[in-house]
Amino acid sequence: MKISDQRESVRMALDTLRTNKLRSGLTVLGIVIGVMTVITISSVINGLNNNVSGMVSALGTNVLWIFRFPVIGVRPTTEMLTRKQLTFDDAESIKQLPHVVDVVPSLRYQNFEFNGGSVTVKYGNKKSENVSEEGVTASNTRVYDFNLLQGRYFNDGEEQRSANVAVLGHDTADDLFGGGDAVGKEITVEGKPFTVVGVQDKEKTAFGGGKNSEDNMVHMPITTFHHLHPEILDYWISAKFDDQANKGLVEDEIREMLRRRRKVHNDQEDNFAIFGADSITRLWTQITSSLFLLMFGLSAVGLMVGGVGVMNIMLVSVTERTREIGVRKAIGATKQTILMQFTTEAITLCAIGGVVGIFLGSLFGLGLRYVISSYLSIGWIVFAFISSCVIGLVFGIYPAWKAANLNPIEALRYE
Repeated sequence: MKISDQRESVRMALDTLRTNKLRSGLTVLGIVIGVMTVITISSVINGLNNNVSGMVSALGTNVLWIFRFPVIGVRPTTEMLTRKQLTFDDAESIKQLPHVVDVVPSLRYQNFEFNGGSVTVKYGNKKSENVSEEGVTASNTRVYDFNLLQGRYFNDGEEQRSANVAVLGHDTADDLFGGGDAVGKEITVEGKPFTVVGVQDKEKTAFGGGKNSEDNMVHMPITTFHHLHPEILDYWISAKFDDQANKGLVEDEIREMLRRRRKVHNDQEDNFAIFGADSITRLWTQITSSLFLLMFGLSAVGLMVGGVGVMNIMLVSVTERTREIGVRKAIGATKQTILMQFTTEAITLCAIGGVVGIFLGSLFGLGLRYVISSYLSIGWIVFAFISSCVIGLVFGIYPAWKAANLNPIEALRYE
């Protein structure tokens, strides 16, 4: 097919759109909705993926977590909940293993059922409610890479003498000091005075907006925490190792050591769990896989409906232009020329619907940045446009074939 014929086909398709604006608009509406769905959902998923990757990086890829049962993607059973708790000595033993750089045992006082805090922190006549308390060792800064907006973290000396010092989460500090200087100020935690030595930066969330429960927190030396809550002894242990290549070896060494310390027989399963940031990644991959299936389902329905609409309007177009087709054949147009002409028209219709869908989907994607994480992907935009063109090709073949096989004599007689 000559370039001039292709241009003529595109021009005819545009003329069809202009002549029957409402009918053409309704015809490509399914294509628009399908493409818009692809762009919008892919933008949201890309944005969430970026946030989750940022969270995982902040948590540290060279960090393993040890607890008495898994807490990521698993619903604890009764057996898990009744397991023997890990101890501070377990953390110290893990610290002695080769390839382990440092370890931080932690205890937390919070409402685990609602993933929120249980205490009120006061400063003068201001207060921050539903705050969680966490007792950690000074090695917390050596295991996790987090930023401090103000001040410093408490040190080993303050931990050893059970000093009443605290590092506040971002939201807790904001409630009490409104973004002002908090270092050196005295706050009240459960009726006891604490001196603020630092304020943590805001933690990332998977959805890019809203509040993170980690921001509504007061961190204190683990020895000080013991004085406030001697009844809490359910340790969470974080172990940082030297190299990602040694991850499997470190896991095996920790597992062997804990099985020995907890007197687990060879024929018994572990009564503890070792997991890392990759557990979050795997869980998120499972969730996004379902979202992608939903996206393809919704977009496929829209594109199929749009394809049927395009086939319908092309069949109507073939009927309306039967005499024109007869004239073209009479003056020498071949079946291939007619076939390519109508196929090009169908593809053009769908391509226009694809462009409109990309435009609207991109607007939605950009607008969602103010509500939830969203990131436009050029790859998905190209994929959506190509998909719309393929729909035009698939659903335009039959009307084009019907036009190409019209008998020129009968076509010329058609009124």
